Amino acid sequence: MLAFAHSAAMLGIDGYVVRVEADSAPGTPGFTIIGLPDRALNEACHRVRAALINCGYLFPAGRVLVNLAPADIRKVGPGFDLAIALALLAIDEQVDTLALQGFVALDELALDGASRAVRGVLPMAIDALLVPHENAAEATLVEGLRVYAIDSLHDAVATVLGHGEKHRFVARPSSAPRTACATADFRDVRGQAAAKRALEIAAAGGHNALLVGPPGCGKTMLARRLPSILPEMSKAEALDVTKLYSVAGLLDAEHGIVATRPFRAPHHTISQVALCGGGSSPRPGEISLAQNGVLFLDELPEFTRGALEVMRQPIEEGTITIARAAGTFTYPARFTLLASMNPCPCGFRGTRTSDCRCDDATVARYIAKLSGPLLDRIDLHIDVARVPFDEMAGAGAGESSDAIRARVEAARAIQHARFADVSYHANGAIAATDVRRFCALDDAATELLRVASARGHLSARALDRIARVARTIADLAGAPSISAAHVGEAIGYRSLERRGLAA
Repeated sequence: MLAFAHSAAMLGIDGYVVRVEADSAPGTPGFTIIGLPDRALNEACHRVRAALINCGYLFPAGRVLVNLAPADIRKVGPGFDLAIALALLAIDEQVDTLALQGFVALDELALDGASRAVRGVLPMAIDALLVPHENAAEATLVEGLRVYAIDSLHDAVATVLGHGEKHRFVARPSSAPRTACATADFRDVRGQAAAKRALEIAAAGGHNALLVGPPGCGKTMLARRLPSILPEMSKAEALDVTKLYSVAGLLDAEHGIVATRPFRAPHHTISQVALCGGGSSPRPGEISLAQNGVLFLDELPEFTRGALEVMRQPIEEGTITIARAAGTFTYPARFTLLASMNPCPCGFRGTRTSDCRCDDATVARYIAKLSGPLLDRIDLHIDVARVPFDEMAGAGAGESSDAIRARVEAARAIQHARFADVSYHANGAIAATDVRRFCALDDAATELLRVASARGHLSARALDRIARVARTIADLAGAPSISAAHVGEAIGYRSLERRGLAA
């Protein structure tokens, strides 16, 4: 006897249909799964057999063979359990084989037949979907999809037999993205006017930034508040982020959609694979999980050189390509890079109240842990000083994130109109070939940039970055063109190169 069912699998972050072919033949009883299953999927033999028997269904007699097609792509995970169980039931005509063709089943089965959540449902949402209740809200993000939320094998069988309307999941989670974070607001930051101004520029233009300052000056506090002034995510951006979190198994089952901009802050001991993605069963890394949000790298020089250098492609292109034996996968990685570091190994160089014993050569070696090409890709080098006691203890709150975000959104609106016929989302994404088109400088601004280039250690890429930042400063001011004042402020945010410390 031969029967068919359908499930789905992931290839990178994209889903594809898997045809589950089940056959029962006379012979010594056995149960084999073929079609390049991994170890977790091979164990489905035992889970499915126990689930069918414990739910009161008959298990096919003889030698049972299950093939997962296409057979040349490796199948990973336990999400095929339900489709295999339904195919085996169809062999003995306990369910209708033709009725199975209208469903795609994604579910891990417990030994008693109960459903368990699986990861990656959103990219695999195809046709009428049978999914665990925990994954139903996620699946309904796909427009026009019939979703049946099941709690057990019994529910799945009832649905296939035409009695599953009570399992039809129609509620949709709120898709209104939000940005503000109640626990992280710039009103809590005392002083640091220059640093807050620089972060406002970074948010307005989608620019990468590096905070440089001694321990305890508030670098991390400032960094964690950057998402609160970023523009709200559009529905398309929210779905893009949700898809990645679904693949990584990090999605909140209750809400179904990632509504706030991600803020990822990996520790400096993170491996290159965990940061950029990959592995034996490739998954997105931290730089992809920061899609449309912020990737914060605290103590930047403490990260391994290899992990930092591999980020140069995604910073420039907005994607990361992972080549493995299983195939080549491309993950999105359009994020705002925000990093922090001390000015020297001991951390106290340049402060008035602490004694720094690091000489210039030691400081140069410390900065040299960061390559010149990487620093070139960071638009803003922000000096963060310690806040004086009187200013820190003074009464009154600072400017709120809502007020700053209003100016950021106004600047983004100007950029949206400017880039109506191109694919750039912000000034920070302008390609080098289009810098002169969108960041034209007048004679005074050009002369100022020429002088800065002659006196400093600025590469051609750094000059382009300065022009992009100047364009954002002009947008925040509502100015139609870039002036020398805008360029001057932008040059001020290349402090490492001005001091000759960039590698």
